[in-house]
Amino acid sequence: MTKSLILAEKPSVAREIARVLGCRNNSRNYIEGDRYVVTWALGHLIELKMPEDYDNRYKTWRMDDLPIIPKKMEIKTIKQTSAQFHAIRRLAQRKDLGTFVIATDAGREGELVARWIIEKIGWRKPVQRLWISSQTDRAIRDGFSRLKPAGDYDKLYQSAVCRSQADWLIGLNVSRALTTKYEDSLSAGRVQTPTLSMIIDQEETIQSFRPQPYWTIDARIGGYTAAWRHGEQSRLFDPQQAETIVKELKGQQAVVDKLEIRRKKEHQPLPYDLTELQRDANRHLGFSAKKTLNVLQALYERHKIVTYPRTDSRYLTWDIAATMPERLKAISSVYGEETRPILHKQKGKVLAANVFNDAKVGDHHALIPTEQPVYIGDLSADERKLYDMVIRRFLALFYPEHQYESVRALLSAGNQHLVIQDTVEIDPGFRRIVGTGEERAPQTHGSLREGQALPIGKVSLQQKMTEPPARLSEADLLTKMEKYGLGTPATRADIIEKLLQSEAIERNAGGRLHPTPKGRQLIDLVNPTLKSPELTAKWENQLEDIAKGTGSPDRFIKNIREQTVRLVQEIKESEQSYKIQNLTGTKCPECGSPMKEGKDRDGGRVLVCINRACGYRKRKDPKLSNRRCPTCHKKMEIHQGKAGVYFQCRTCGIVEKAEHAKKHADKRETRQLMQKINSSSEPLGNSLADALKSALEKRTDH
Repeated sequence: MTKSLILAEKPSVAREIARVLGCRNNSRNYIEGDRYVVTWALGHLIELKMPEDYDNRYKTWRMDDLPIIPKKMEIKTIKQTSAQFHAIRRLAQRKDLGTFVIATDAGREGELVARWIIEKIGWRKPVQRLWISSQTDRAIRDGFSRLKPAGDYDKLYQSAVCRSQADWLIGLNVSRALTTKYEDSLSAGRVQTPTLSMIIDQEETIQSFRPQPYWTIDARIGGYTAAWRHGEQSRLFDPQQAETIVKELKGQQAVVDKLEIRRKKEHQPLPYDLTELQRDANRHLGFSAKKTLNVLQALYERHKIVTYPRTDSRYLTWDIAATMPERLKAISSVYGEETRPILHKQKGKVLAANVFNDAKVGDHHALIPTEQPVYIGDLSADERKLYDMVIRRFLALFYPEHQYESVRALLSAGNQHLVIQDTVEIDPGFRRIVGTGEERAPQTHGSLREGQALPIGKVSLQQKMTEPPARLSEADLLTKMEKYGLGTPATRADIIEKLLQSEAIERNAGGRLHPTPKGRQLIDLVNPTLKSPELTAKWENQLEDIAKGTGSPDRFIKNIREQTVRLVQEIKESEQSYKIQNLTGTKCPECGSPMKEGKDRDGGRVLVCINRACGYRKRKDPKLSNRRCPTCHKKMEIHQGKAGVYFQCRTCGIVEKAEHAKKHADKRETRQLMQKINSSSEPLGNSLADALKSALEKRTDH
């Protein structure tokens, strides 16, 4: 009997699939059972060839060689993960393996990971696709019972290839051209450059803003607070006019000319997609987009308690309606008070029926809990917070609409007009579970009636200043990126992080984003078309069309190649000047070129030679040790003082003597070893793993 070769994207996912399918024979690079052999990638094992792979002369960056546009773009194995690739290729040569099952992430990039491996190993036998939206045992079993032909996803693969080639052609060539011409590490790209442009546009709006004083008028009328209005205008920019109005209102009576009471309903919010969750987590939890994705990925992969994270849909398909009672039962151990009435009185029925819309679900439905029971004690603090957001948004579907009355009373006093506005809640509905984040002190409007005359009490005149718009938070930026179709839910967090790492933008203490001098200069050096969100959004839409089968891959790449030539030529001909930031007075000891100050991945300061051919680097800050801060868990600096060696956290300032640190070293090392055993990409036999764990635990006890 022939077996199926299953390719997962990560070792952890491979182990789960193997367990569910009954594969128990562990080898270094795969797990085997009676019917299946499960192996894994380590993210990408294959990548597009670099310029020097086509011609060795491209190792040296020269303007004369640009643009580099291979006639046919080829792929190669990634050196760092080549051992795993060769193991998969050896498996593919086995005679007893008859079918290849793609079990990588169910999305565009997951498709690319698998297809490039299949192409490189030369697989010629049937290929099937596992397409699931959660990692629970049931989802895996159901998915394998209805595997789909890989050909169903050929268009998705073509879209992924086009995306990869476009980023290579434009990003590599433009970045090389800018870096070579201006002798500084300058990174530009098809998506990151218009994203940077939006941050800079916001900053320019802020810098050009000039504050102006204005005045508002409030009056106490009976038990109400009324605001002065003239049409839609509530601000006065003439202080003398404001004073005159105050005098006119004092001691007068206000007549209720019109009383509007409207009963309104607020529909239940739809469940989260990734971008919406990233926005809310940034606003309410202070999470970066990248952190939200990482935490969510752990809830999906490790804990299996939420569905596929990288979704761009906020709707559900009708077939999920029948699974709602089981999903509610799965979360009832934590949300028993909320789920009990839903399960008993409503029988798990969703009250927000508009959430079910098959036409609005693409590759994956909205983010909701799985049927997997929740063990809240296993979650970290960050995982609990994010999980709570997902669950409360999900539970809102089972609560009624929020009902309230909108009250608006229009009053006149002589020639002046005032308005009383309020919202009176009738039924909080889903707001019981989601909340508004606001507290209102409702005014009782029952005694108000049209034609009623009320004495005006205290009249207050307040001076205020107009304020500039705030810098963009990650939530704001994600909204803009989504609006213009920049990137995908899966890539937007990485785009923001890349801009931060390239020192084109910075986060301030409040988490707001602003451009650096380097970023400001960079945006002036690139063609307006490359920094235009509209053009890049057009490219992203074309990639979506290719995935749907309505777009042409050949036409898309042809346009990208032509655009690459134009962008590079413009940089060559440009007369723009550029000033390298953070230059120091230090000269490179190797080549004598000036050195600039930069940061390494840990945030430490380094001196870097501006001559790319030299590449000399020197650490300026103290070296980081492998010790972890007991408070923030970041690596601690190692120092040599009069009393000997000590460790200090760069973030918290905590100091730890070497002698004190040694007491805890064995325990830390033990925990790290046990974590490695649990998360190893090379599965250990159960008996060996248990023996190692037992020995390590005894060592810690002593």
